[in-house]
Amino acid sequence: MGIEATLIDYMGSDVTVVNAARVSFGKQVERGRTYTNDKDDKLILYLAKHRHMSPFGHCFATFHVKAPIFVARQLVKHKFLRWNEISRRYVDEEPEFYEPKTWRGRAKDKKQGSDGVVYPKAETDFIGYTSLRVYKELLEEGVCPEQARMVLPQSTMTEWYWSGSLDAWSDMCNLRCASDTQAETRLVATEISDRMRRLFPVSWKALLKVNGHQTETMTKFDIYKDGDGGELFE
Repeated sequence: MGIEATLIDYMGSDVTVVNAARVSFGKQVERGRTYTNDKDDKLILYLAKHRHMSPFGHCFATFHVKAPIFVARQLVKHKFLRWNEISRRYVDEEPEFYEPKTWRGRAKDKKQGSDGVVYPKAETDFIGYTSLRVYKELLEEGVCPEQARMVLPQSTMTEWYWSGSLDAWSDMCNLRCASDTQAETRLVATEISDRMRRLFPVSWKALLKVNGHQTETMTKFDIYKDGDGGELFE
């Protein structure tokens, strides 16, 4: 089974961000308009550059993510993203295990991370096979699922619903899409980022900082850097 992040639901658009920002001036885009114009785009870029994040908080998205436990335990650390995960206290169906296509080598210049490819002689199926056998035996002998699950390895697949606002998702992706993050967590973040880019194209382009993207995007609007940007809100 592979790692995947599937969009379940979403709310709002780039126009939602613009209207949330302009409400302080009693303004909004023309009723019925569902797309942004050049001035709207500049406002969104201004908000992102100056970290006026509350307007982005009115857009939401929910994903159903499937990944191994070791990936989930890294991603659950992010703030402001709601998380509901399958529990093996209640579910005792046969577990599935994540198997990487390649094994990466240990990075030589840092304590964590990876570098290159290695070809281990160890029997990599052994842990999952043995754990599964013991897990089944414990259940058959009447052990409760909440205890039997402790013999399962970190490669056991899990799944969860993950929801949050536009700004919260950008915080996660700005960290997890970076090239120096763990490849498996980056895969989840990249899938989410690709979907968010399609849902909120102007806002996502403004918020995403990975690989210096935001810096490059903002330079063309530096005419606003010395002002308060008030003309964009009106």
